[in-house]
Amino acid sequence: MSSQHHQPTKLFTRDFVLASIANLFISMVFYLLMTSMALYAVERFHASDSAAGLASSAFIIGSVCARLFAGKLLALCGRKPLLLASLVVFVIASVLYIPSNSLWLLLIVRFVHGMAFGTGNTALATAVQSLIPPARRSEGTGYFGLSTTLSTAAGPFLAVLMAADGNYNAVFLFCSISSAVALLFCLMLRLPEPPKKASKEHPGARRGGFIRSIISPAALPISLVLLVCGTAYSGIISFLAPYLISASMTEAASWFFLVYAVMVLVSRLFAGRIQDRKGDNSIMYPLLVVFALGMASLALQPGNLSIVAAAILTGLGFGALMPCAQAIAVSAVSPAEMGVATSTFFLMLDLGVGFGPVVLGLTIPHLGYTGMFGILAAFSAAGIGLYYAVHGRHARGPQSVRA
Repeated sequence: MSSQHHQPTKLFTRDFVLASIANLFISMVFYLLMTSMALYAVERFHASDSAAGLASSAFIIGSVCARLFAGKLLALCGRKPLLLASLVVFVIASVLYIPSNSLWLLLIVRFVHGMAFGTGNTALATAVQSLIPPARRSEGTGYFGLSTTLSTAAGPFLAVLMAADGNYNAVFLFCSISSAVALLFCLMLRLPEPPKKASKEHPGARRGGFIRSIISPAALPISLVLLVCGTAYSGIISFLAPYLISASMTEAASWFFLVYAVMVLVSRLFAGRIQDRKGDNSIMYPLLVVFALGMASLALQPGNLSIVAAAILTGLGFGALMPCAQAIAVSAVSPAEMGVATSTFFLMLDLGVGFGPVVLGLTIPHLGYTGMFGILAAFSAAGIGLYYAVHGRHARGPQSVRA
């Protein structure tokens, strides 16, 4: 059956569920390591603040490099072959942390691991869009994103728990098992490939434009909003634990991520539906405002109240922001360009989350943690203006009408 005529009508199909579970395990590895890597580099190799930031970010730098080619590779190899090849490398890289006995080796493993993640994640996220009925795109993207969200909370929580007594091998072992489980689920997946005609229409395949094969002009404006918010969010995943530990609030670090996770789950349950029924602006403005307020509460003197407020607000805001923005990016392009739109979206998110910690790590000695979070709060607020400029002024209306 050609995928040109075959439009999915059900959302929770066997393949959609399998893809979501695989995504949960892949993302879990990402967030577990993202949270523990900076501290690991310091404790094991006595790395400086900026080198520790690099150990955290080398993964994302690899992921960004891979995403530059992922759209093109998808058109050449197909979704499932690319996904499986990436995951095999992903499993091997997870195991290689254990024998890596120098900072340089660690950085190389992080980089390769990131490349496997970037390619596999783009292949899976693109394929899932073709499993979602078009009329329920925001809702479906939100439910699929729940798997990422669960891991944004469970990953850091488990990382803080397992590495508490310096037992990082337990972290690496857990990541290796999770990667293998993800590979297993992906082996069972049936993924629709785009029609041959569509893959020939792949942007850049015809005109040979490299930039055009990695950046979708239609998806770029909304992706830039995510670049800004992703940079702010990177301050949380990389520096919240050290910040709270330095303020003698070690427990708060683990429950912050739990509260954050619960709020993300809550926001995902309604955000996509509001977006499909009432249009983009009805949900994007509230989410951006709430996220900026959450970042602002981290810039206050840390206390239980301000930390809980931050967890609730950033969870509500950033949690639903990702799938809602992704639905906007994917809806802006034709089915043949979905891979490039997805890749553009995650490329910008990765740039924010990945390069944020390197730059922010340099500001901490001068501004302290509260000063750094203050800058990020201002940055998030700027995201609201950016959204208005690039999309809010001429946003889509309700989707169910068009379905």
